[in-house]
Amino acid sequence: MIDFRSDTVTKPSQEMKDFMFKAELGDDVFGDDPSVNELQRIGAEMFGHEAALYCSSGTQTNQIAINVWTNPGDEVICHSDAHIYRYEGGGIALNSGASVRLLHGNQGRINPDEIVDNINPDDQHFPPTTLVSIEDTANRGGGVYYDFEDIKKISKICKENNLPFHLDGARVFNALQENKIPLKEYGAQFDSISICLSKGLGAPVGSLLLGSNEFIRKARRVRKAFGGAMRQAGIIAAGGIYALQNNVNRLAEDHKRAKQIERILSSKSWVSSVIPVQSNIVVAHLSEGLSEYDVVDKIKECGILCVGFGKGRIRFTTHLDISDADLSTLERNLPNSI
Repeated sequence: MIDFRSDTVTKPSQEMKDFMFKAELGDDVFGDDPSVNELQRIGAEMFGHEAALYCSSGTQTNQIAINVWTNPGDEVICHSDAHIYRYEGGGIALNSGASVRLLHGNQGRINPDEIVDNINPDDQHFPPTTLVSIEDTANRGGGVYYDFEDIKKISKICKENNLPFHLDGARVFNALQENKIPLKEYGAQFDSISICLSKGLGAPVGSLLLGSNEFIRKARRVRKAFGGAMRQAGIIAAGGIYALQNNVNRLAEDHKRAKQIERILSSKSWVSSVIPVQSNIVVAHLSEGLSEYDVVDKIKECGILCVGFGKGRIRFTTHLDISDADLSTLERNLPNSI
């Protein structure tokens, strides 16, 4: 099977496993795992933040950030397709007792002009607006990335209204591979950043949460309360170090292959349109009357795995375990009609 379901299915390379096997270990709850500390230092330095916290997943880093920035009864502004709202198990309500103000924007991206009108007034009838969060790249938008000018506008609005600005950067390196914004300039726009190491970068597990020293001090307490503190975590953190040092620039290969998949899918009679590809995610709209479940099953019979992505949509995702030979097989095996 050729697995296009997600960039989370990657396996660590032999070189990464060798690097992990040799990792120095300690007790991270005591703060003395040297590999975890090095990963946190590298991540924070890359984006120009003071500190970082290693966690088990991007869901955890996002939910910790929300918990630090909000109090029960507060409201979070995000896009209606945001991962923190759609795919984190209702964690905003469950973990933090906060509600959400959903904006609709464009392909998973918030329009800066929407934000001002959706900040609640200081009135007892409304929940206090205490956080703005965006996702770059936007998964459900088809892997599109933000115009950096829009990010700067949102950052300015947040500062003017004393609102923290959080980035769900699960695939932020995919965005930065395309927009070429210097990492520190990009990172300076946000008060907190979540970056995933186990998607396109290929580490087996883990995400980093970046922010100020004070923010990370609070985040560490929340991680403990959520049950997410790990002991000799350096053996998996080392995979993250290797990923950041070796697998960032190669994301351009994934984007190139995603464009090829866009071309292949566009030629099929059962595809009505494909969202123009910007990074490593390819979302196809199916012809009228076709079920995404039936199409995914039919494609699986051809030795190819993809996922349904909402009514009448399927998604293919490229990653470091996809080769040019796999794309040739995809083009050869995908049926012309379903």
